Amino acid sequence: MELEVLVTLGLGDNSYLIASEGEAALIDPQRDPGRYPALAESKGVAIRHVLETHVHNDYVSGALEVRAATGAEVVAPAAGRYEFPFHPISEGDEVRVGDLRLRALETPGHTPEHVAYSVYEGSGEVPSAVFTGGSLMVGGAGRTDLLGPALTDSLTRDQFRTLRRLAALPDDTLVLPTHGAGSFCGAGPAPKERTSTIREERGRNNALATIDEEAFVRQQTSGLLAFPAYYRYMAPINRAGPRLLKDLPKPGPLTPEETVAVVEAGATIVDGRWRGAFARAHIPGSVNVELADSFGSYVGWLVPFDQPVVLVLPEPEGDALGEAVVQLHRVGYERLDGFLQGGIERWRATGRPVRSYRVSGLEQMCRAYQAGRVTRILDVRQGTEWDKGHIPGSTHVFVGDLPDRVGEILKAR
Repeated sequence: MELEVLVTLGLGDNSYLIASEGEAALIDPQRDPGRYPALAESKGVAIRHVLETHVHNDYVSGALEVRAATGAEVVAPAAGRYEFPFHPISEGDEVRVGDLRLRALETPGHTPEHVAYSVYEGSGEVPSAVFTGGSLMVGGAGRTDLLGPALTDSLTRDQFRTLRRLAALPDDTLVLPTHGAGSFCGAGPAPKERTSTIREERGRNNALATIDEEAFVRQQTSGLLAFPAYYRYMAPINRAGPRLLKDLPKPGPLTPEETVAVVEAGATIVDGRWRGAFARAHIPGSVNVELADSFGSYVGWLVPFDQPVVLVLPEPEGDALGEAVVQLHRVGYERLDGFLQGGIERWRATGRPVRSYRVSGLEQMCRAYQAGRVTRILDVRQGTEWDKGHIPGSTHVFVGDLPDRVGEILKAR
């Protein structure tokens, strides 16, 4: 058995390639062009199957991309209500990959239709690994509130039973979750390790340590982080089947004049430069989200899902454009109207206005605060972070809520 873990840090997720005797399967792939076929080619294996553990809420699935590129069969939970051709799988059904058998285990909780896949080698009946998706995670479990309050209680109770079932697997079974550190799909913080074993999880996982169902429900539904606004759109897209990337328009270069035109038509300017450079000079009305691992997630928090986007990019523009487009496509942003070629310098060269603001280091701010020169502090961290400690007299508005509350904040100045 060959196993590769592919980590997408910005989303906190893992995808997997498992191979045997020249055949391979992918589990929960991201929507990345060419990433998986290239890996399979480097290993000399052919992707025969794409397995989904559940209808994803945090990213657009890459299953149809892989099928279009390789001809692989898409295997997914029978209860997932997918609207495209797929191989439905239920409890006990198996998929063969070379000498391996991947057996479906119905594991509701994170979502109602969720399945895990236990892996058996040859004719053996002791699993060597289990792909747990959003059920059992390293150090925790997938959250159960993403589909709304009406389902949260019943899904949490399902998750309680699912985790006990998975915990009964043999000690040495590898635990291979889809969600991990950095994912908002987990209930609580996760350690940096991406994989584990059943033995390790029995010894350290708080979700397994809580043996009373009522206590488990309280634990798993308390102190949860806010999750990005774009999440609500992912399941419908994944259930219907996303468009193939080859069918999406490619964002091209824009002049300052063309940028003004698309903004007047309703586009939002997303500036991916470093925050210091943005503070010194930026286009009025633009939103700064640094082009780092979490770029896609924070655009998905701050820019309405159905709104077109124009990009201002850091140098080199070509590389930055490729990274920005991949991240935005992963979270379903397809209305990319282009990028301002030449960036802010070209904008300024045409005499168009820019905005700026002062920045302060921590020590400088502390001295000003202690001297009474700071009249107002806005704290934009997560609510759980605020609850753990904050500066006296500060105002809390989570960054994801800022777009809807800017007017309120400005009035209170």
